[in-house]
Amino acid sequence: MSEKGHHPAPLSPVEQRVAALEALLTERGLVPEGFIEEITRRYESEIGPLNGAKVVARAWADPGYKERLLADGTAAIAELGFGGPEGDHMVVVENTPAVHNVVVCTLCSCYPWPVLGLPPSWYKDPPYRARMVREPRALLAEMGCPLPGDVEIRVWDSSAEVRYLVLPQRPAGTEGMTEAELAGLVTRDSMIGVAHP
Repeated sequence: MSEKGHHPAPLSPVEQRVAALEALLTERGLVPEGFIEEITRRYESEIGPLNGAKVVARAWADPGYKERLLADGTAAIAELGFGGPEGDHMVVVENTPAVHNVVVCTLCSCYPWPVLGLPPSWYKDPPYRARMVREPRALLAEMGCPLPGDVEIRVWDSSAEVRYLVLPQRPAGTEGMTEAELAGLVTRDSMIGVAHP
């Protein structure tokens, strides 16, 4: 039951088609009840950003791992058990005090699902894809990630062949934290490069 005066937003045409397709697949026994919700939940909370956060935390805590990660992202990420479709050729780029990296896919929405989960809706939007290439400093500031004028911004264009993960700078004052505590500081957006951890 909805609250007084509160009505849920009507479904978009795409959402209506998805709901109809899901209902049909479930009705015909091709997809078990709740299967799609469970897959979505797993990509949002288990398969996704938590995996990337573990990769970043390991790199922050283990200099040898960080070196391997920057040299061969795919292999180092696989060391932690992550990889597969949409993540079978990973390049990791490191943010430093002098360089800030950010990822975009100018053609569609190529994205490293095994380490970042489901892509945010803004990542797929044409304005993000166009403006991040044209005016990254202004767009980053609008997204809540302003950068000093002397910081170089490098924009990486993901593709079907190569997907990127940003290794954010480790926050100051975290020297005594465990890997699990460090992982809790890492966000999906910081691994795309549009936020700081």
